[in-house]
Amino acid sequence: MRQGAHGIRRAVDRIAAATPPERDRAVDALRAFAILGVVLGHWLVTALVADGTALHAASPLQHLPWLAPISWVFQTLAVFFLVGGHVATRGYRSARARGTTYRQWVTSRLSRLFRPVAAVLALWTVAATALLLTGAPFGTVRTLVKLALSPMWFLLVFGALTAATPLLLRLHPLWPLAVVLHVDLVRFGLGGPDWLGWVNLAAGWLVPYTLGAAWTRGELEGRRAGLLLLGGGAVATAALVAWAGYPASMVGVPGDAVSNLNPPTLAAVTFGLAQCGLALLLRDRLRRGMRRPVAWAAVAVVNLSAMTIFLWHQTALMATTATGLALGRLPGLHTVPDGLGWVAARLAWIPVFVLVLAVCRSAFRSFEQGPRRVGGRPSRVIRVHRRTERTAVEEARRA
Repeated sequence: MRQGAHGIRRAVDRIAAATPPERDRAVDALRAFAILGVVLGHWLVTALVADGTALHAASPLQHLPWLAPISWVFQTLAVFFLVGGHVATRGYRSARARGTTYRQWVTSRLSRLFRPVAAVLALWTVAATALLLTGAPFGTVRTLVKLALSPMWFLLVFGALTAATPLLLRLHPLWPLAVVLHVDLVRFGLGGPDWLGWVNLAAGWLVPYTLGAAWTRGELEGRRAGLLLLGGGAVATAALVAWAGYPASMVGVPGDAVSNLNPPTLAAVTFGLAQCGLALLLRDRLRRGMRRPVAWAAVAVVNLSAMTIFLWHQTALMATTATGLALGRLPGLHTVPDGLGWVAARLAWIPVFVLVLAVCRSAFRSFEQGPRRVGGRPSRVIRVHRRTERTAVEEARRA
């Protein structure tokens, strides 16, 4: 065991040594925290309640609305779009400077983004067909497929913004923010149609994405920008919830008339501004923290499988729920999420979800970690990570 631990430690040191010194490790840390925040948030607020032979979706936020602050911690999509906008605009500028065409650049980025989707779609097509053929209730199959494929909307929006990066290099975040403000004013203040809210699906996430572009342009350096975004976003969100009737939860709650996330509302966008401000304020601290080889190796592993983790985390939850159903209605897994007992039981299930997700990651990460080339150059960090990860496993087995 001691030799195995030593082998893993050496692998960690190799990953750290292989990272170019000019790499901004805070960017990778923020991306990892954003992805893990979404995963943990879904695991905490998504319940599949067993009702006879059927399963239906529920949320503890329905029964315990005072748990809304959980969504404030784990609804971290704005940070992901902030980092995505920064990385995309910086990468596009660098690619153009090397002579890489737009087509080459966007093909590389979108293939890495959407390649893991094929595995999810294939597995759930087979699983849904098998469930229906074996007599599973249609409502149960629909619930499972909807949960499994729900991350796709995020990828579609993110992919569209990535493809539009050359047009967004100079776009000021106030423009999409103004669109969100006017859409909500018409929709909620003037009784406009509900479908108008879907305009915010693009405009709402454009706000943090274009903040990322502003970061690339050097307009968000120093603490002033972060403090302004954090303070202004927090005050605006509190005012909207307290006096404008917006829900306190930053995720959708089944049965509620309005969801802050589906589609994004002005409250979700201002809350995202506060999150982005906090992320910007934490950059220097994260850069210092990522100098530790163990911390950086953990962040690097998450980033290398970010899309796989994101796409398969709901499947891990559902696989655990379906398997556990053979043992009866288990607390925190199949029961109604209507009390603190359910919350405590669900927390106890989190390590199981992690283990199942780790299996999914091992099985499907190759779809994401295929040859990664931007302008014809493979990623050194990915190449070294693959080699050192295999070495660590082999050394641990020999121990």
